[in-house]
Amino acid sequence: MRIEIADAELLREHRDNGHDLRNVTLSTLDLTDPADDELLRTALDGALFLGCTLRPETQRRAHAAGALLFPIVPGLPYEVYRSRLYTCAELFDGFEPARPESYADTPDARIYQHALAQGARPDPLHALAERLHDHSISEALDDVLTGRPVAVMGGHALTRDSDRYRGAVELGVLLGKAGFTVLTGGGPGAMEAVPLGVRLGDRSGVDEVLAGLATAPRFASGSTVDAAEIGRWIAAGLAVDLPVGEKPRTIGIPTWFFGHEPPNPFCELHAKYFANSVREEGLLTVATGGIVYTPGSAGTVQEVFQDYTQNHYGSVGPAAPMVFLGHRFWTEEVPAASLVRKLARGRPAEQWVMVTDDAAEAVEFLVSYASVQ
Repeated sequence: MRIEIADAELLREHRDNGHDLRNVTLSTLDLTDPADDELLRTALDGALFLGCTLRPETQRRAHAAGALLFPIVPGLPYEVYRSRLYTCAELFDGFEPARPESYADTPDARIYQHALAQGARPDPLHALAERLHDHSISEALDDVLTGRPVAVMGGHALTRDSDRYRGAVELGVLLGKAGFTVLTGGGPGAMEAVPLGVRLGDRSGVDEVLAGLATAPRFASGSTVDAAEIGRWIAAGLAVDLPVGEKPRTIGIPTWFFGHEPPNPFCELHAKYFANSVREEGLLTVATGGIVYTPGSAGTVQEVFQDYTQNHYGSVGPAAPMVFLGHRFWTEEVPAASLVRKLARGRPAEQWVMVTDDAAEAVEFLVSYASVQ
């Protein structure tokens, strides 16, 4: 197992403890200062330098020792070798609520435009940079997840002034009270309503918050970005005063593949990817505490069967709960739950499939699973 170091102080501590740098990964460090360069005067066999700045003579010595050096990729609007997830403050840096069109100048919007410019088949340099970025995001996500996180899937089209949005907020309140770390796809609709509920902590302030959000209930869906409209939607969300705990309890996992839908302002952290396939599979895999499916469209149905495939074959561990919230929707309108139940018959996954209209019952089911793992 490689040791990964992305902080100069940790590197000094590692070396002070008498360890060399064989098979160690060092990421985004400027090691040109003589004192820092001295830390590299040790065995470097198999060391991996990701986006580090080294003295020329140190580069030659590292190459001679068999180390691999991945350089900084110039001209990109994002960090290739990240060691942390994104915050809303970082993604929306430069956004001015009084000028909603300023969303177009944020890192989130600029990175999306850069990705669009590469087309469906980016050249090898940009393809490699995006893959390395996404790998870094997965590593950073693993670093912050503890326990058995629960994911909530659902449609992006819920408007902030709808009854179903309120229902998703109340589901988030219950999940938060139960102590779960809650993951969503990180976008609008149900994906933002649930983390909002987690962070509110109770129902007492829901009416006031939803009244404020109703001033910007939606933004136009489609493949194009209306910066001003999205800016008004973001501004209404950022105006909500939410508590921040010591550890993040709400994590969004969005993608620039759907960059016309910005990340929501209620998740404390965002693991934002370029590759949607990596993002979707990753989200389903790390939700080891189970997944709640609220009504959605084709994307949510796809996630249902990706999730069930993992449970069916036990490819990522024991079968985890699949909770279908909305009995009529999931058994009549879009009968995915009925098919999952048939597929699960007689298998370990069978006992962990629930269809219900009761959010409290759904959360109790997830708690019961956590208690036996």
